Amino acid sequence: MQLTISKEDYLKAIAEADSEEGGVIAATIARWLGVTPPAVALALRRLRRDKLVEIDRKGRIWLTEAGRAITDKLRFRHHLVERLLHEMLGMEWYKVHEEAERLEHSISEDLERRLIERLGPNGACPHGNQINKSAAQRSKLGLRRLWEAQPGSSLAVNGIDERDRKLLEYFDAVGIRPGVKVKILRRNYDGTLTLRLRKEEPRAAKSAGHAAQSLNLGKGAAQKVWVAGWLGKTGKRLGASPSGTATLRNSACRMSHHTSPRAINGA
Repeated sequence: MQLTISKEDYLKAIAEADSEEGGVIAATIARWLGVTPPAVALALRRLRRDKLVEIDRKGRIWLTEAGRAITDKLRFRHHLVERLLHEMLGMEWYKVHEEAERLEHSISEDLERRLIERLGPNGACPHGNQINKSAAQRSKLGLRRLWEAQPGSSLAVNGIDERDRKLLEYFDAVGIRPGVKVKILRRNYDGTLTLRLRKEEPRAAKSAGHAAQSLNLGKGAAQKVWVAGWLGKTGKRLGASPSGTATLRNSACRMSHHTSPRAINGA
């Protein structure tokens, strides 16, 4: 079996779409990759021939064990490249995903080993996301989408879905980054959340307290943000691993700070 970049892209799209949305069908892949339905049909025939995917009678697509092994490897390398670009080369966190999409296919076994030696095998990516963690796995860890939070909740941004570059740039501009603390002030009639952000300041400025700003966020954007913390008056604790929390805090301190308040009503 010849494993091409195109096959890797299709397999990775299936894995990522299943992780974020669940229930992958051909139309999901077409939307995810921005390709035509005939192109998806041809790719799926080849992947089935190579025993990398299975498709049931309802058209739902699943990765086989062999297909999952390929995507796990590719997504791990993507994760390492993002960390390389951000932690070692200083690239902005909202830019690294697109660069990693191009570079992940070219990582050799030797380079992967050296990156693991330098960066470690674990740790969150610049967007706060752990390696190969699905939405279901995050929920089991006690994390929730920001949109699910109720007024009065005090939360910390744990991770952000990374595919939408423009949304990531917006988040960076208003100060929504991994490690930033958020308080839900209210749900508005227009379907937005009003948030107050409490951002970490450099040590020299800590005596003056924390900078805080308020903004409105729509459902489409709030669904892209994963949070941990206290859920309003219920007292329910949302979890995050200690190592992940430390990584996010360090990542947030490295990121540049912008303070212009804006509003967004969707993704």
